Amino acid sequence: MINFHKWFSADIGIDLGTSNTLVYLADKGIVLNEPSVVALNQKTEKVVAVGLQAKQMLGRTPSHIKAVRPLVDGVISDFEVTEEMMSYLLRKVQTARWNILGPRVIVGVPSGITNVEIRAVRDAARSAGAREVHIVEEPMATAVGIRLPVKEPVGTMVIDLGGGTSDIAVISLGGVVQSKNLRVAGDQLNQDIINYVRSEFKILIGEKTAENTKIAIAMLTPAEEPLEATIKGRDLVTGLPREVVITDADMREALSQSIDNIIESAKEVLETTPPEVLSDVMQRGVYLAGGGALIRGLSSVLEEHIKVPVYVADDPLTSVARGAGVILEDLENYQEVLIEHEDELSPQK
Repeated sequence: MINFHKWFSADIGIDLGTSNTLVYLADKGIVLNEPSVVALNQKTEKVVAVGLQAKQMLGRTPSHIKAVRPLVDGVISDFEVTEEMMSYLLRKVQTARWNILGPRVIVGVPSGITNVEIRAVRDAARSAGAREVHIVEEPMATAVGIRLPVKEPVGTMVIDLGGGTSDIAVISLGGVVQSKNLRVAGDQLNQDIINYVRSEFKILIGEKTAENTKIAIAMLTPAEEPLEATIKGRDLVTGLPREVVITDADMREALSQSIDNIIESAKEVLETTPPEVLSDVMQRGVYLAGGGALIRGLSSVLEEHIKVPVYVADDPLTSVARGAGVILEDLENYQEVLIEHEDELSPQK
């Protein structure tokens, strides 16, 4: 029998992130990784650019063009702009023959979001052209993506440090046993650096400079050789351009409060986890994923405080998208890990 679905539709997994959106295409893997930014012309109300092209415009646009992030803290803040962004992404990865039925899409969202926010994601995907939409919580998708035994009666713990939110979850038997969602993630760390440089050096820097500095020299444990970076910004006293050298010690001080919040939240989740599941976590360890997992020294600092082995997932930036892809390729067996919703389409037969 001819599989019409395979020929006239596509299976697409989307990690709809605050900072970046990744798209997974069945049989091909991750085919797109674009910043979650849209540039709008406010005179014509039309989209000028999406993704990387739009991100390059952040802070550099004339007054009538506005570069916006349509997702805040992992959830949709501007429905129409999100719809435009998803339409652009789906168009970019589809071929003509798949447009007949429209793609089957699975979208990763932060844990603990409301029914209204789930509906907004579902509606945006449908409006963008998806014929069937499934929703999965990001920590669950992460665990699937890094091949943890989520469907077995074994406790596993993941910490997904994204751009807008950090998800901490303990998973067993295809469900989340205990979880916590934090608004402390990559964007907050960038803001911490901006605030620290303004306070200590009286220089105003932009978000992009803060992020580049974080990637270059952020290290949570002292290095044998100090790391340094030169940052440029506007002197708050004279109003003129000035540059200053910042070290990894400065970064530790700048990020300390947010890192402490993540550690305390991980402790809270462990403290409220049932003893049998906690025993599994102690034996198997905690897995770090998301962009924040790449901060040097984070795993050892976490391990020191929570007294459980901490491992960084392979390719942590793509774990949610890869997990969405794995679920899509075996949707029938992964029904239990999806978020149920009152208007959900009937399960696949």
